[in-house]
Amino acid sequence: MNVPENLKYTKDHEWISIDGDTATVGITDFAQGELGDIVYVEIETEGESIDQEEIFGSVEAVKTVSDLFMPLSGEIIEFNEELESEPETVNSDAYGKGWMIKIKMSDTSQVADLLDASAYKALIG
Repeated sequence: MNVPENLKYTKDHEWISIDGDTATVGITDFAQGELGDIVYVEIETEGESIDQEEIFGSVEAVKTVSDLFMPLSGEIIEFNEELESEPETVNSDAYGKGWMIKIKMSDTSQVADLLDASAYKALIG
């Protein structure tokens, strides 16, 4: 199971990379493995400000649809448009080209509430 040490995580199986006041978000290797083959990523919230833990989109796999939850409050400033034509990138490169959104954080203190790699590993067992 791939859990990069340099990222933060949520109990909802999202990873977060922080760069200044911008956060890049995707789903973890564990999450994509549980979902199976991803066939569609729906993000219709670009340009919107959304509170932490609110739904910002969904991921559709062959067997199920899963909501995506905001790990941090802020404005969604970018959506990975490559996922529109190649959603399977989330399966093949969850922590790289499979990123989903970029957020301009409105409250950087929320970063302290995220899980580090060891806490996330404990969560998924």
